[in-house]
Amino acid sequence: MGTYITVGIISVVVVAIVVGLSLVTLSKGYSYKHSVDPLPDEDKKEDMEKRE
Repeated sequence: MGTYITVGIISVVVVAIVVGLSLVTLSKGYSYKHSVDPLPDEDKKEDMEKRE
C-alpha cells in the first residue's frame, strides 16, 4: 500500500514539473519578437526614390 502512495506522489510531481516547463516554454515562445524582411520590390522602389 505504501508503494502505491509513493509512486502516486512521484507521478504527480513529475506531471507538475512537465506542465510547468511547458508553460514556461510557451510563454517564452509567445514573447519572442519576430521581424520580417522587406519584400524585394519594396527595396527596388526605395533605391529608385533615393536615386532621383
